[in-house]
Amino acid sequence: MIGKLKGTIDSYGEDHVILDVHGVGYQVHCPSRILQALPRAGEAAVLFIETIVREDMIRLYGFAAEAEREWFRILMTVQGVGAKVALGILGILKASEVANAIALGDKATISRAPGVGKRVAERILSELKDKAPGLASIDQDTIAVSQTVADNVAARPVAEAVSALTNLGYGQPQASAAVAKAMQSAGEDATTETLIRLGLKELAG
Repeated sequence: MIGKLKGTIDSYGEDHVILDVHGVGYQVHCPSRILQALPRAGEAAVLFIETIVREDMIRLYGFAAEAEREWFRILMTVQGVGAKVALGILGILKASEVANAIALGDKATISRAPGVGKRVAERILSELKDKAPGLASIDQDTIAVSQTVADNVAARPVAEAVSALTNLGYGQPQASAAVAKAMQSAGEDATTETLIRLGLKELAG
């Protein structure tokens, strides 16, 4: 099984690159974001490879980092998510951004990817929400606020404060982060009004 290829860029296709490794040209399909970041033809490149074998084909998928390849694998464990959809998601989001979006229940961000409709985005968030927090780059308090609000088990002041901030035009991830920060300074018994006031102060910078 191929895990990594190191060679020279031979040419580009619409969704793939031909990587010349000691005279053998490997056709590697990559997320658009990664294709755009690769060097010009004739220059060296390294790609981490995921090989998918089907009855009628063998296809190589390439990523700039092992974390991206891992998220490709994780995303495809979700019902209805194949290689094309997983590539689409990783084409607009870095590995850490995928983890953050799922951990925060940020359906809007996941839905930006081509081929990801509302149902698929909801399924991704639902099936992977337990895996994402450990891979996310945001603090656990923010994740906790976001998930309890999404599951309708948040304390009333927390839920109301997040709702108020989102109604003011802030994204749900921003609102959850602001309320989490407000709770750290005001305590878990803070009122809705206090959390909103401190949250707005946090968002204002």
